[in-house]
Order: sequence, then structure tokens, then C-alpha cells
Amino acid sequence: MARTRTPVVSGWFTEDAPDGGGFRLLGTRCTACTAVFFPREDAYCRNPHCPGGGELAEVPLSPRGRVWSYTDGRYRPPAPYVSDPATPWEPYTLVAVELEAEGMVVLGQAAPGVGVADLAVGMEVEVVGGVLNEDAGTPAIPATTGTVWTTWQFRPVGGAE
Repeated sequence: MARTRTPVVSGWFTEDAPDGGGFRLLGTRCTACTAVFFPREDAYCRNPHCPGGGELAEVPLSPRGRVWSYTDGRYRPPAPYVSDPATPWEPYTLVAVELEAEGMVVLGQAAPGVGVADLAVGMEVEVVGGVLNEDAGTPAIPATTGTVWTTWQFRPVGGAE
């Protein structure tokens, strides 16, 4: 049995964008006012100036943007977040990125190997697929069963995959 790749949040990204663009975040655009939303909005347009009457259509968002801000997480999160105290804590880097076309800021983790020393405000980055967590699988076959929880990450343009 193969490991199951499952998005952390269904419908927020795709690993195969319809325009052939590879990994992309997915938002929605109001057809009446052209406002774009991420996370996606499927019920109604949140723009208070929208004239109304539009529909919300799914759209792939910009694959690139510029670093708006960044920081690192050097502590284990408190409850209610689940964290195995027996596992050594690995610091991670959070990046706020202003998407190129939409002008909205999206928060996500930096790709593995990218730390705060590798980033600068205004630096161009791209959104890539990543792994948030992996279930251990079964004791008999731990490497081939279980779930790989996928998410989005940001890495500097020209960075290694």
C-alpha cells in the first residue's frame, strides 16, 4: 500500500494548476468586482464595495511574490496544538509574501533549508509544494503506509528544490 498524499486544507492549493503552472495556491475571484480572496471564499463576496450579483470563480494565484516580512519559530507551540514532546523541536521560518499580481499578503512556511538568514524584505520568492507532516504508518511497514500531509511553502527564486 502506498503512502497517501493529502492536502492539509482541501481546495486551498493544487499540485497541477489548470494552466500548466505546476503548484499553485487557489483563491476565488468575484465576477462582479474582481476582488480576489485567499483563503478561498465560496459563499459570498467579502468586498464591502461590491455591487453584488457576481459569482465566485476559482482562480490559481500568482506563483511568485516578494517577501513582505519573515520570522522564525523557535519554540514548541503550546496546547491545544499537538506536538510530541519526545521529538526534538525543529525551528521553522514563517514568510509573509505579497503575491505578484494580486497584491495580497499570504503567510506560509519557508521551504526546508531556508532560514531567516536566507531572506530579505523585497526578495522574490515562489510558492512550492511541501510536506507539513507524515504519519508513521504501520509498525510492520512504516515507510510505505500512512499519510503525507501536504501544504505550500515559499523559497527564494532560483533556490534548490
